[in-house]
Amino acid sequence: MVAGFVHKFDHDATAIAFEVGAGRLTARSVAEGFITRTLMKEPDIQAFAAFNQELVLEQADRIDRRPEKGLLAGVPIGVKDIFDTVEWATEFNSPIYRNNRSSRDANAVALLGQAGAVIMGKTATAEFAFMHTGPTRNPYDLSRTPGSSSAGSAAGLAAGFFAGALGTQTAGSLIKPASYCGLYAYKPSYNLVSLEGVKPLASSFDTVGWYGASARDLSLIAQVLIPGLGRYTAANGGLKIGFCRTPYWGMADPDVHQAVIAAATSLAARGHDVNEIVLPSAFEAVARDHQIISDCEGARALHKEQAAGAKSMSPQLAEMFARASAISWEEEVATRNRLGLLVSVLNATIEPYDAVIAPSCAHVAPVGLAATGTSDFIRLWTAFGLPQANIPLMRRDGELPIGLQVIGSAFSDVKLLHCVEILSE
Repeated sequence: MVAGFVHKFDHDATAIAFEVGAGRLTARSVAEGFITRTLMKEPDIQAFAAFNQELVLEQADRIDRRPEKGLLAGVPIGVKDIFDTVEWATEFNSPIYRNNRSSRDANAVALLGQAGAVIMGKTATAEFAFMHTGPTRNPYDLSRTPGSSSAGSAAGLAAGFFAGALGTQTAGSLIKPASYCGLYAYKPSYNLVSLEGVKPLASSFDTVGWYGASARDLSLIAQVLIPGLGRYTAANGGLKIGFCRTPYWGMADPDVHQAVIAAATSLAARGHDVNEIVLPSAFEAVARDHQIISDCEGARALHKEQAAGAKSMSPQLAEMFARASAISWEEEVATRNRLGLLVSVLNATIEPYDAVIAPSCAHVAPVGLAATGTSDFIRLWTAFGLPQANIPLMRRDGELPIGLQVIGSAFSDVKLLHCVEILSE
């Protein structure tokens, strides 16, 4: 382990899959261990929207009977409660969808099952994966938020309830919980992983992603969720890394500044070529423009729910609808055009690098469960559909997690996953 980075989990998906696949462990014995931990700690964490240990054990027994166990043999996985699932209700943290049942699993869930994973249950989400948070608490400090809408998946993995988890990201709801909960996370390039069976919010940005206890776990899950994904053949020598403070650097707390600069310094000391890059001033408006488009698309995506059950919606969703109604069609089109004009500028800036590093969040997890903090450091890259990862940084005992964001150019996912593994060594 290199100074600046952390790997501390004992529930490693890669190791579990190897041991179950080799017959040295059974999927049932693995599941029983995770069930025991869940029953002990879930009353405090509240990571699950639905959990049924009998269903978990039935799946594990099916895996044990299979002659070919699969890439994720016996690996327990949590699934954010906006993915359709046959065996659990899919409720989106909304009373409008109480006890809603699906006729088939979402594509990503089905792929996990085919690969031998054991679905541990549905994890708590913000209402329709937007802003109204659930009851989930941060395992590092129960008085603090675990992050935004994929928080149940992140907190559950950090607490040891499963060895991997599905989430989604529209603004910052995969990378932010990873930063707050000290996890590895991966959001692939936009449209690389199928969204079939996932409740849409803002279709220009919605992306399936996942959490892991290690960089190699991210790569393992990628092999399942991105069929046909290759392996990167790297040249000898260090990586060429761009260090981007972003236009939002001034928003970040001093301890974030210190941790991210220390990580960049550590990478340079290890032989990587680290160069600072500065985005043009036009990128200062990207976070605002992302929100404009997200609000407009979210209002359209949830129009039928608003028409049928507006009284059952949160104040946060009501505010989104109000903002969207104040945006003219011409303003939305102009916003899209502004972002479109920046694509070639961004590509020219980051493509010379193997990866770009930046802060994941402006601060550590805030106190309280209602507010999760800004996502601007994450929106900046999500607005353009780029692949993003979070690497947890080394912290002293008693200090809260801080994440390092790692970004690649569009569809450089094979290379970026390799970079995350190298940077985490």
